Formats: sequence, C-alpha cells, structure tokens
Amino acid sequence: MRAIQVICRKIPDVMPREEMKRPLIRGRGVGSRSLEALISDPATPVVGVLGTGDFSRSLSGRLVASGYQVVVGSRSPKRSRALFPEEAEVTSQKEAASQAGVVFVALFPEHYSTLAGLRQVLAGKVLVDVSNAVQVNLCRTSHAEQLADMFPESHVVKGFNTVSAWALQTGPRDGNRQVMLCGDSAEAKAVVGGLCRALGFAPVDTGLLAAQALDLENLPLRLFPSWRVPVLSTLGLFVVFYLYNFLRDVLHPFVALGRAPAFYKLPVETVNATLPAVALVTLASVYAPGSLAAGLQLSRGTKYARFPSWLDRWMGRRKQLGLCSFACAAIHAVYSLCLPMRRSARYKMLNDAFKQVKEGVADSWQEDEVWRMELYLSTGIMALCLLSLLAIASLPSVADALNWREFTFVQSWIGLAALTMATLHTLLFGWDRAFDPGQYRLCLPPTFMVALALPLAVLCSRLALSLPCLAAPLARIRRGWERSRHLRFSLPVEEGGAVGNGRSLEDISNV
Repeated sequence: MRAIQVICRKIPDVMPREEMKRPLIRGRGVGSRSLEALISDPATPVVGVLGTGDFSRSLSGRLVASGYQVVVGSRSPKRSRALFPEEAEVTSQKEAASQAGVVFVALFPEHYSTLAGLRQVLAGKVLVDVSNAVQVNLCRTSHAEQLADMFPESHVVKGFNTVSAWALQTGPRDGNRQVMLCGDSAEAKAVVGGLCRALGFAPVDTGLLAAQALDLENLPLRLFPSWRVPVLSTLGLFVVFYLYNFLRDVLHPFVALGRAPAFYKLPVETVNATLPAVALVTLASVYAPGSLAAGLQLSRGTKYARFPSWLDRWMGRRKQLGLCSFACAAIHAVYSLCLPMRRSARYKMLNDAFKQVKEGVADSWQEDEVWRMELYLSTGIMALCLLSLLAIASLPSVADALNWREFTFVQSWIGLAALTMATLHTLLFGWDRAFDPGQYRLCLPPTFMVALALPLAVLCSRLALSLPCLAAPLARIRRGWERSRHLRFSLPVEEGGAVGNGRSLEDISNV
C-alpha cells in the first residue's frame, strides 16, 4: 500500500500543454534528451512496458512525450532497441520490472507464462493489462483475472485496451478520450487514472475485475453494438415498404391490368418511393418513446417508477434512429435529383409532349398542381435542412460545445419541427390521392398513407401534451411531485409561539 502511495505522488495529474505538442517519436539527433539526463532527475516517474509490439512502441512514445522515464522489457533487447525512441531504455523483462513502479503488460495472453519468473520482482507493483479477447465470450475468465492469479501480490488494473496504437500516436484529440479502467485496488486505479490524465485521456472507473474485466476485453470486438437494432429496424422498414411498393406499382399493373411488366422501376423509382417512407417512420420513432414515457408518468402520477425495459432500450437508441432517418432522407434527395436523368423519364416526357400536340392542347398549365409541387419541394428542402442540423448536433465535438439547454432545444424543438415539415411534405405529395379509389390497388392504401400513421400519432400526442390540463401536472411530476404522497410544510416557529408572524400552516400538497 505504501508503494502505491509513493507512485501516486510521483505521477502528475495533468500533462503540460507544451508536452502535448511535442512529437511522439523524436529523431536521434540534436535536441533529444539523453537517458542519463532523465534518470538523473528523481522527479521523473519510471514506467515499465513489457512487450515490443505496435502498441508498446506507441505507448512508449506517448509516455516519453509526456515526460516519463520509460523502461521497455524485451526477450531480445538488442534486436528491439532500434524500434523505440532514444529516450526509452530497452532492456530485459526482469530489469524493466525491477525499475518501474507501474508496469504495462503488453503481451499476448498466451505469452503470460514467460513472466512467471518475475513474481517476486513485480510484488507490490501496479500491473496494467492491455490485452483484448480473441473472440467475444470465448473464455469465462478474463485475461486480467488470469494475470491477477499469476501475480497475487501485485495490483492488476485492466485498462488502455480500448485505445488503439494510432490513438496513442496521434493523441486523444483525434479520437475518444475515455479510457475504461477496472481493478480490485482503488489506490492502483488512482495511479493508472493519474497516468491517463497525464497522457491527455479521461479515465473512467467501471468497477472490479471480476465484474467488468471480461466486458472490457470484449468491447473492442463488438461491431457497433448500439447501432444493431436501429440499423436492423431501418432495413426491415425498407424491405417492407419496398415490397409494398412493388406490389402496388409493378405487380398490380402487370397482373390486374395486363400491361407490360415495369421491372425497370425497381432499381431507382421503387427505391426512391421507399426511402421517404422509411425516413419519415424512423424519424417519428425517435419521438414516439418520449410521448409514451410522458403518458406513463401521467397515468402513474410519479416519475420514480421505472419504465418497461423495452421502452428504456428504445429511448437509448433515439440518436441512432435519428441518424438512420437522416441517411434515408439524404439518399432520397440524391435519387430525386437523378430522376430526370433516366432514359425512361425522357421517353415518358416525349410521349406526353406528343400526346399533347396530337390532342391540340395549347396550354397544359394547372394552377393547383403548380402550387402543390412548389409547396411539396419547399417543405421537403426545409425538412432535410432541419434533419441536417440534428445530425450535426449529434456529433460529439458539436454536442460537447452545447450546454444542456441548447442541446435539448436542438434535439427536441428542431427535431419536432423537422418531423412536422416531413409530415407536411408527405401530405402535399399525397394531396387528394387519398380520396381517389383508383389509388387503392389490390385493396391496399397508397404508401404515403401508411407512412403517415405513426408521424401523425406522434404529433397529435405532442400537441395533446402541450395543453395546460396535461402540461401542468406533467411538469409537477418531473419536478418530483407524486400523486400518492401529500406533503405539508410548516413555517419556522418564532418566539411567543407565533408561527411565521401569525400565519397558519400552509398546505402545498398540490404543488
């Protein structure tokens, strides 16, 4: 314990700004500090790195740039010395372990057995395990726990396994600054946390080894875990709407009317008719869970009851759903711009012009269709612009620059404005087609009517929640008021038995 406290005093909390600007791998020329100068400074902490791979080299360069003495342990010191900065000492594993107070174990787990002879040398020291799993949930015991069993007298901390060698080279400004840590010793985690801050990262203590180490080792292997459900739901909606449009626009004219098959529509026109429906429904699903949560709070009369697990998971995926909606809307805009470029569109335009000349129509201007198209395009452009603002505000670099009120305004009010504009865009597209019996092909309503169901329900629920009869109790509930509990507060009693200058008890149970 005393050794850990000594290490804590040696490791600085924050790396100086001028150190961050230094190159990581210095040249072997004039201006580089010699190893003798580093060792002669007793205030410079010594950090050991066992291993000579890519991660070890990047970590050593970052440590040297941050002002640490670095001792690298290798089974072949002479062969590996040229791979590391001049300021780093490359020696045997035993020598490196004996000099350093904090030792990074940057070896593959199958090579841990080569460290068996260092048990006494590493006793009482902090070991940082940076390994990752080979396959998700392949082993029941984490590598960090195996290392702790091998060195019971050392303090093992799992960390830096979620940081890539590239992030160490370029610095934390180019990527995620968080470094997940777990361990059984609070003092050891404090040591590694101080080292993280000195390197420019932000340590996050996740708990004990037995509870979190295996999850941390599996974390880098998971491919977009928070995106799986939103992407699959978006793809599912696309398949459903695509098949729906195929039945109505391609299969129905061929089967029911005996026309030539219009399979040429499948690559562009059918896809373009599907994308806006998917974008609209996905955007509505971003704000639907908020309405459901508000309804549950009103019905229960409290905010302290947990939501159903499915609603919690739904609310946790709203950002990803919003970005999927933006992607579909952006692709729809590109497809729409390309529609006049198709050869089929040119043939159709020539045929319509020929029919108009043949019928002797001099002026085909239709005032209502002109207004419909102008408004339709205008609302579509505004909806896409508002969605772009939402997508930009979702970027971590932009979100970090916004305070909570600004972020809430963008994600809530601007998001609802985008949903409103997108709904108007769809309504203007439909215009009076909902009342045309010919649009109900195969007894199926037009696609825009199906896509409008959820957005209209969400907007109506939001409008209802803004009414004073619902907004006022909802605001009280979110400030802590509960229907089942009635509170009475009394003013302080003054001398002579008077209560608050003679005022009686005040009942504020309805606040």
